[in-house]
This record gives sequence, C-alpha cells and structure tokens, in this order.
Amino acid sequence: MLRPSSLPFTIRSVEWVRANHGAWLVDGVERFYYTHKAPRKGGPGIKALPTVGVAVVAERKPAYRPPPRILPLLAPRLPGEGVWHPGTWRYMGEPPVLVTDFRPDPSYPSIVAYVAWIDRARTRLALYPGRYEPPGGGPRGPMQVPADQRGRLVATFNSGFTYKDGHGGFAVNGITYEPLRQGLATLVEYRSGRVDVTSWRGGSSPGTDVVLARQNAPLLVAGGVPTSDPYGPAWGYTLGNKVRVWRSAVGIDRRGNLLYAAADYQTVASMAALMAHAGAVRAMELDINSEWPTFDTYVSRGGNDPIRLVPNDQQPAARYLLPDDRDFFAVYAAGPSRPGTTPMS
Repeated sequence: MLRPSSLPFTIRSVEWVRANHGAWLVDGVERFYYTHKAPRKGGPGIKALPTVGVAVVAERKPAYRPPPRILPLLAPRLPGEGVWHPGTWRYMGEPPVLVTDFRPDPSYPSIVAYVAWIDRARTRLALYPGRYEPPGGGPRGPMQVPADQRGRLVATFNSGFTYKDGHGGFAVNGITYEPLRQGLATLVEYRSGRVDVTSWRGGSSPGTDVVLARQNAPLLVAGGVPTSDPYGPAWGYTLGNKVRVWRSAVGIDRRGNLLYAAADYQTVASMAALMAHAGAVRAMELDINSEWPTFDTYVSRGGNDPIRLVPNDQQPAARYLLPDDRDFFAVYAAGPSRPGTTPMS
C-alpha cells in the first residue's frame, strides 16, 4: 500500500487486500454491496441528460461522414439524446472524436450510457504500460501520455482487467509483455493505421504488421449481435458477472471506426446489448467497477482543458497526464508520421 501509486489511499487499500490473498473477501463485500444497491426495474425516468462534449455539431455538411444518431430506446426522446457532439479540438476541419449519451435500457429509465466515436481516418491509437500493469517484463516507459506527444492528443481511455484477473495478452511495438491467447477479444492496431476488435486467432506474439494488441475476455458482440455466452468462466470471478456495476467496452463499427462506451448498473449481457445498439459490429469489455472506467477528451491542443465523458469522480480528468498504475490507450490526431507508441516514447 505504501508503494508509489496514482490511486487514492482507500482504493489502494482495497486493491492491496485483493492482491494479497483477500480477493474472496473483496469480491464478497462488493457482490453484497452492488446487489443491494442495484436499481429496481421501472420507476421514474430522468427528465434531462447530462451535458457531454464541447458543443452541438453544427448543422452543416461535415468534412467527413459522421456516425448515425443513436436511436432512442425510450419514448419520448430527451433533448439531445443520441446526438453526437464534438469531444475535442478540430483536426483537418472536424473533431476526430465525437461523444453522446443515451438511455440504454427501457427497464431502467434512469440509467445513462456515455459513448464516444473515434474517426479511424483522422486518428492513431497508442497503448502505454502503467506502473504495475501489465506485470510482464519490458520497459515501463513514462506511464503517462509522453509530454512530446501531447500536441496531437485528443483522447485517453482505460484498458482492460489486470493480468491476474483476466490473463489477457499485451503487446506493443514488437514487445510482448504478456502472451496473446487464442479466442480472447483483442483490440489491435496495424501499421497501416487500421484498428480492429477481433477474436484472436494468431500466435502468442503478434506479427510485424501489428503495432499494438490488448486482450480482455471473449467478444461481447460479434456480427452486430451480443454473443451467446456472456457468463462463461472466461469472464473471471469478479462479482459473478451478473452483478450490476459500472462497465466499459470498446468496439468497431461497420465503417471501421472505434466506439467506446461506459455505463453504471450494467451486467455483461446488458453491456453487450448496449454496444450492439450503439453500432458496434464487434465489441469487447474493458475494465469494470466505479474506480476504473475513464474516457477523457481534450478541448485544446497540448493535452490542455481535459474533460470527462464518463462521470468518474474517483479519477481526475487529467488522469493519464500523470503516471498511472494501469495501462491505458491514447488517441492522437493522425499527422504525417505516427505518434509514439513505444513505451519509451
């Protein structure tokens, strides 16, 4: 608990207990707490959605093809529901990240999902190790967005489970920190700039055409529909998979753009349905529980004026501009050369 950490002392204490033979105790307490805190079906809905992004997208022909508005699942539609807003500064005339929110479940009308869309043509992805994750050997690097890369920074978001909980592979720029496993959902970026979320069918180390690969459990969504067995043992034991907690996920839409989403009071199955409705043709779960889901965008160049899409008050909006314990993703405006993706960048 006394090692350097980006976590508040309360969270650090719980994580120490979990890592030192007390996972059964922490999981039991969390299961009891979240089960009794879970909302009841029905009840009054909300009258307005939280404000997200910078401003409403102007009514003009954009320089790119924006995603379709997310269709409402509850009537009447709330003002701005499912409407995309700029999430960051403009690059080549348009913001490369758009954000929105909507109500994802008619049975729980007060729940809000927060969604980001990342334009594949205007961005490049980077993956950075944190202070303690992944645990495998390799250079740790800055454990934050490198200072010399912040001029092109548009967004940052959380990665997946710890290796102890998920046993997912981790590789970046030719270094395999943890071996990749067949059948696990994998967020991968290729040297061409193409990104994908796929079920891994390769070897324990990616080929030379892969810049980064991060795994986490099986696919949530495949072929545009939720997968058939979201409660299988590959999900691990945290909270039994059916308890309603904060969950986050990342997916790919039919045009090859990334989608990120996070929402409170989600089961594995409801998160899969949420991602499919938001437009993901394939999706994977990322980290869960209230401490971890983080999606931050930057209103100004240089990593300045960070704003939170996900209302996580346990982490600062500048979370990844300081050394962090967990690995994470950074999104950069694409330029003539790719941003630093090596851990030492």
